[in-house]
Amino acid sequence: MADAPLIRYPIIQHAFFVNDLEEAARKWTRLTGAGPFFVSPHHMGDKHLYRGRPMTADVGYAFGQHGPTHVQFICQYDDEPSIYRDMYQRGEEGFHHIGCLVPDPFEEAKRYEKLGFETASSLWSLADVVYVDTRPALGCFLELHGDSPEIRDVFKRFSDAAEGWDGVTDPIRGNRGQPLQR
Repeated sequence: MADAPLIRYPIIQHAFFVNDLEEAARKWTRLTGAGPFFVSPHHMGDKHLYRGRPMTADVGYAFGQHGPTHVQFICQYDDEPSIYRDMYQRGEEGFHHIGCLVPDPFEEAKRYEKLGFETASSLWSLADVVYVDTRPALGCFLELHGDSPEIRDVFKRFSDAAEGWDGVTDPIRGNRGQPLQR
């Protein structure tokens, strides 16, 4: 099927590589109304591989919502090899990937491999996750996130928080929704 689209599932996430998770979240809240953001610094997924080898990069994430779109910020605190350092060096920022929920990320990644796109990274975080290097076609990576009830619950927590949020109270929260402690 030459006319079939490259991406077969709805894009539900836009992810940006940033230097400071909280600063990025506050900026997006102020400029776009996105949020609140749930911050998970120094996050480590299980079975995290980068180009077939264990990934040891120290990364943090912030997750929020803007309308129907899940917004993610990623910060890498070191210079270890990763899909993030593949695009951005220390001090640089920018758009990194789009994400889709798929029934089986590894099977979907095989389809991309047959089309010439390499699997760049994989991990387990409430579901299997595979990052495909689609930069030659899309200019960014593609995250294939396993569609599990657990991950849907997490994403629902973000969208529910945004739906009833006043845009001011606790724009930056801990990963479990509590106000971020200083």
